Amino acid sequence: EVQLQASGGGLVQAGGSLRLSCAASGFIYDDWAIGWFRQAPGKEREVVSCIGSNTGSIYYANSVKGRFTISSDNAKNTVYLQMNSLKPEDTGVYYCAYRPGTWYNKEEYYNTWGQGTQVTVSS
Repeated sequence: EVQLQASGGGLVQAGGSLRLSCAASGFIYDDWAIGWFRQAPGKEREVVSCIGSNTGSIYYANSVKGRFTISSDNAKNTVYLQMNSLKPEDTGVYYCAYRPGTWYNKEEYYNTWGQGTQVTVSS
């Protein structure tokens, strides 16, 4: 069983930065993927970014390209999401999710979810 611990959320002004972390523990496959998703109030959860551990293949949603950077420290089984130039529309609860194998940019492919961390961007 895999457990995920997401952290790093907070309150920041527009234009500011935050770095989210997602630490995985438990039985972890050598080849795994982590996806970051977010859910704004009153909206459906949407994909933000994904990364594969073996290939380093990366996906970004169009809304965050050029502003967010995903990276992984495989030795620590930890994935980071550096968020720069934050906008009020980035506000939401950010979740990380794990799956063995390659990444997918759809939440139904992920079988383990972290508890979520709140990101609030004020205008």
